[in-house]
Amino acid sequence: MLVFIALYALLSVFTTDAYYQLILTLVLVWACFGLSWNLLSGYTGLVSFGHAAFFGLGAYTTALGQMHFGLSPYLLIPLAAVFGGLSGLAVGIPTFRLRGHYFALAMLAYPLAMLYVFEWLGYQEVTLPMMREAPMAYMQFEDPRVYTFIALGMLLGGMLLTRRIEQTRFGMALLSIKQNEAAAEAAGIDTYSWKLKAITLSGAMAGAVGAFYAVVLLVVTPVSVFGMLVSSQALVVTMFGGVGTVWGAVIGSAILIPIAEILHSELGSHLPGIQGVIYGAAVTVVILAAPEGLYWKVRDMLRIRRGQSSANQSGTHPSGIETAPVAAMPERTAQQRAAAETAEVILEARGLSKQFGGLMAVDDVSFKVRKGMILGIIGPNGAGKTTAFNLLNGFLQPSAGEVLIDGRNVVGMKPHEVCAAGVGRTFQIMRPFMRMSVAENVVVGAFVRASSDDQARRMAQEAIEMVGLSDISNRIASELTSKELRLMELARALAGQPRLLLLDETLAGLGQSEAEELIMVLRRLADKNITIVIIEHTMHVMVRLVDRFVVLDHGKVLTEGPPESIIRDKSVVEAYLGKKWSAA
Repeated sequence: MLVFIALYALLSVFTTDAYYQLILTLVLVWACFGLSWNLLSGYTGLVSFGHAAFFGLGAYTTALGQMHFGLSPYLLIPLAAVFGGLSGLAVGIPTFRLRGHYFALAMLAYPLAMLYVFEWLGYQEVTLPMMREAPMAYMQFEDPRVYTFIALGMLLGGMLLTRRIEQTRFGMALLSIKQNEAAAEAAGIDTYSWKLKAITLSGAMAGAVGAFYAVVLLVVTPVSVFGMLVSSQALVVTMFGGVGTVWGAVIGSAILIPIAEILHSELGSHLPGIQGVIYGAAVTVVILAAPEGLYWKVRDMLRIRRGQSSANQSGTHPSGIETAPVAAMPERTAQQRAAAETAEVILEARGLSKQFGGLMAVDDVSFKVRKGMILGIIGPNGAGKTTAFNLLNGFLQPSAGEVLIDGRNVVGMKPHEVCAAGVGRTFQIMRPFMRMSVAENVVVGAFVRASSDDQARRMAQEAIEMVGLSDISNRIASELTSKELRLMELARALAGQPRLLLLDETLAGLGQSEAEELIMVLRRLADKNITIVIIEHTMHVMVRLVDRFVVLDHGKVLTEGPPESIIRDKSVVEAYLGKKWSAA
């Protein structure tokens, strides 16, 4: 960063043309604005078309504060940051209840509304008054290079802040939200709270940049600060350079802003709107060639080359797990099962029901899970197993019934609150954070219990060792095999030190030898007195693993009991294979 700042300052020193000096300043302004947009949209994946609202509010704070009250920009820029942050919070509270394109369209409404409000108030064009007596006190410099140096300072501050956020639980939480919000909630991340913090800080940055922009141009109009082109510039430069990285906005701004500004000055009179054409073409190129931006495209190409080179030199990565054939694995002993049947109740479902329109997916389901028990929930496809899991940890709210954890009803709690109560969760369809390493994936799960980032990393490392992934903890999740992804998700659930694990078809998609490795890990967890509730279709493995079965069929409890009685139950065989096989 310092090298970049130094080289840019050197370029500014030797640029004598006032127009090109202005372009150098504008590159930095839009890079700063792109960083503010990236802090929300780049790291959470929630595309904002409304950042011009915060930018324009900052610009008008400076213009009106100087015109009506004679205040200095040195005071007004921090004040604009405060206003931008508060407006971001005010916007986020209602808008984060929307998702996808609904969120994007709602954000678009805010700057358009403010544009019409400021026009209605009579501020169609506000010119900052010239301060002849003390120009330095009002950031009115004779040498335009000073503006570039100030903008460099703002950019460096924004980059350092962004990098700092990336390295803390703030950034890890935002990245996990972007890559899979449901998995982040299940890992204990309060997604709504973190998104509010992100938009507040993002709005503050945008407000400060807008205030400085007004000082540079000395004139503010509603269209120039609230217009659609303003929000789109922040979006386009960041998408072009690379979203979710500190360098994306800088790369995109350094390439696109000079091209757009020079073409506008040279061809604007003959081809009005040439800037919009440039940004549209840039978006098209990025979508086709590098959907996540130039930074990630280049980085992925380099990683692939390094990966091929290291694979040729060192071969495959061992998982470090000792394996044993399924047939050789001892079943749970009678003593273990007896102890599990008499231990205290950790989780109890009472009369759980869930109706979707006319479909009763779960119908009056009740069962108990005791400390140290391995409970298997089985049933044919469509029996309601995953729906029942989603009711247990807050992803769905029941139509009727209760879910008791240590005697406390958790119905109505959000998934991250259920996680904080001691319930870890994996998913039938794997939900890794693909852009993050194994260690980073797992540390997200530790935040729910850790009091500091260092403690979270220690807890994550312990969980990684428990599942045998220490040798590949620095590899990116997108490079892992299905077995390694399953183990990584298990480690993420373990990192929060849960008392109860909900495992949804953990063996799905694995071969026999891979399933054996994972079963050995689960057996070791059970020996550590971790209570497990597991959904699985691989019956010959489940019989050796679990203490007790609950069998669901058409949303109802068909029967429950120890494995030896369940596999001989005619109603269970009929539910799985039909009456013909049951009779046979």
